Amino acid sequence: MNQTKSQSQRLIQKKKNRRTTKQIVEYLVSGGAYFWSGYLAFFIFYQWLHWTLFWAKIGADLVGWIVNYILQRYWVFNNPELSKHKTDVTGRYLVITAIDFLIDYIIVRQLNVVGISPYIGQFVSSGFFTVWNYFWYKYWVFPTKKTTRKPA
Repeated sequence: MNQTKSQSQRLIQKKKNRRTTKQIVEYLVSGGAYFWSGYLAFFIFYQWLHWTLFWAKIGADLVGWIVNYILQRYWVFNNPELSKHKTDVTGRYLVITAIDFLIDYIIVRQLNVVGISPYIGQFVSSGFFTVWNYFWYKYWVFPTKKTTRKPA
């Protein structure tokens, strides 16, 4: 009996590990789509249109955020329960995105101040956000467990 229970637990753990690995791969693919769409937009705004660093980052991030939200919400962290909490999910996404923008801009600007191109700075910044955002998205923005509110 114990052996059967142990085998069952191992199978459950194996499935859970596969789901997590799949989710991480999807997260990295969608993060790549976010990065490259924003990077291209940044190049256009900064290099071709000669916007300032601040406005080019905002424009590029807006493009990337739209791509990112759609992929994260409806592919990577797709959870039917979240559709009941669209306002909460969108609000949490906007909060973490605003915080991300400030940190991202500081990283890219400070690297630019010391002579590192903003194009390289974005790669440095994306390394930080790859880890930072996975945990925020998984556990706060798009949680798999229902967010329950206590009655008022």
